[in-house]
Amino acid sequence: MAPDVTEILRGIQRFFRTGRLAAAMAAIATLSMFAQPAFAVCQLVADAPYLSPLPGEARVWQANLEAGEVQVRYIGHSTFELETPKGVRIATDYNDSVRPFLPPTVATMNGAHTTHYSLNPDPEIEHLLYGWNPEGGPIDHDLTVEDVRIRNIQTNIRGWDGETRRLGNSIFIFEIADLCIAHLGHLHHRLTQEDLTRLGQIDVVFAAIDNSSTLRLDSLMEVLDSVGAAMVIPMHFHFAGALQAFLGRASEAGYDIVRADTSTVIISRSTLPRKKTAYIMMPGGA
Repeated sequence: MAPDVTEILRGIQRFFRTGRLAAAMAAIATLSMFAQPAFAVCQLVADAPYLSPLPGEARVWQANLEAGEVQVRYIGHSTFELETPKGVRIATDYNDSVRPFLPPTVATMNGAHTTHYSLNPDPEIEHLLYGWNPEGGPIDHDLTVEDVRIRNIQTNIRGWDGETRRLGNSIFIFEIADLCIAHLGHLHHRLTQEDLTRLGQIDVVFAAIDNSSTLRLDSLMEVLDSVGAAMVIPMHFHFAGALQAFLGRASEAGYDIVRADTSTVIISRSTLPRKKTAYIMMPGGA
């Protein structure tokens, strides 16, 4: 009778953690006797971070990144998970509905509504950055964590009553691996020259393309043109027809359209597209 493969996998995991390499090799040999498809080992590697941690053990899930790379995973809605070469993980527009699988090192939030901020953030998050000041007035972030610098630029938004809420949104800028990445948040108006000066040169921008609750497409395309990022990654396209409408406008504006096969991409300065590109990822990884 074949052994319980799940128990063998957990045994291998436990042996490696405790330094018992001979036992781990023996367990792998046992597993190989019963493995059927060739992709079984690959599946083991891919699923390894999801196995339950041992008592008192911190779970670590780190991408294998080179010094000049950053990994971007589209979780959903306006939430992306960025990972740096030193293993710092950042979740954008962190909320209670759509989250990364593991608690991030840093979480940024915006105040538009509850799909953009959390009332119950994971206590393991080391740095929780609000994009608005709950007490009113400005809030400025300039935080360096290992190999990432995170700063913000505040903008105004509209409330549900149609009235302007001053400084209710932040554009967060992440300086990672010789790249400048901007998350526009719940942007409701065109950017001023002062905003653009503070942004600086942006290589990758996450932009809400709903064409409804944030910017209309005419204004959004003006913003994207003024930012001038090589790579635009759309988000917040939950309204019917929003993605198709954006792709039509982006094509007219001269963007290359790339439809990704997965919800994850590794970006470096050497792999940035030479022509401005709309890079479409479907949500996945919550």
